[in-house]
Amino acid sequence: MALSLKTVAIRAVTGAVFISVIIGAILWNQYSFALIFCAFSALASAEFYRLVEDLTHTPRGTRFIDVSGSILLFLTLYIYAVQDFDISAIITAPYLIYFLVRFIMQLYDKVERPLEGWAYSFLGQIYVALPFALCNILYFRFSPLILLSLFAFIWINDTGAYLVGCTIGKHRLFERISPKKSWEGFWGGLILAAGAAFVASRFFDILNTWQWIGLALTCSIFGTWGDLCESLIKRSLNVKDSGNILPGHGGWLDRFDSVLLAAPAAILYLFIVMTL
Repeated sequence: MALSLKTVAIRAVTGAVFISVIIGAILWNQYSFALIFCAFSALASAEFYRLVEDLTHTPRGTRFIDVSGSILLFLTLYIYAVQDFDISAIITAPYLIYFLVRFIMQLYDKVERPLEGWAYSFLGQIYVALPFALCNILYFRFSPLILLSLFAFIWINDTGAYLVGCTIGKHRLFERISPKKSWEGFWGGLILAAGAAFVASRFFDILNTWQWIGLALTCSIFGTWGDLCESLIKRSLNVKDSGNILPGHGGWLDRFDSVLLAAPAAILYLFIVMTL
């Protein structure tokens, strides 16, 4: 029992610090947002490339190049957003340096399956780095509050899914990939997130009530898929957690798995509802 209480305490403290850092980074100013989220992108990317390093058959120095690419992609979208979405900011973007270097360096690696090196490198860019970079769009094109709400809806959905799933969960949601998730928990999380969106609409008028609820449902549904996608990656690699850097919470990918699909989905949703 003592060990269990200690584990719960560690998870609670780590979770509280993690949430506080995200909230502070988003609400303080654009520079704190850029610094912290760029760091998150680099750390999550490094973790992904460490997980797949043995599969790529490329020199270990490649990980440094790929993580640098993740940083450059975030900075590219940041420059684009800060310069009021001027397309010239994309054309002169630093990310193009990584794009060229990563293709050319594979010519000199002398490995039997060079396509695997390219495939895993750019998979990490699309799966991990791009969603973090897209947070710039949510922050600058819409509002810091919208970006914060994405995280809040995911956290609330996860809490509701856990509580309802532990209480009455019987029917497995996706047993092949995540045996503990249940349909009851899934619906419980959705309902709780929708309720939180309704409350948010009473205080913040940047979206109307139904737009807020739609955003909450989008974040919750795609966040669940994001969680399942990361679980599939871990099962494919035969690992329990993506890392152990966060006491009681696993690795960076374990903490951001929902965001990796929810962020691009939220942008698509917002662009659609804003143009209707």
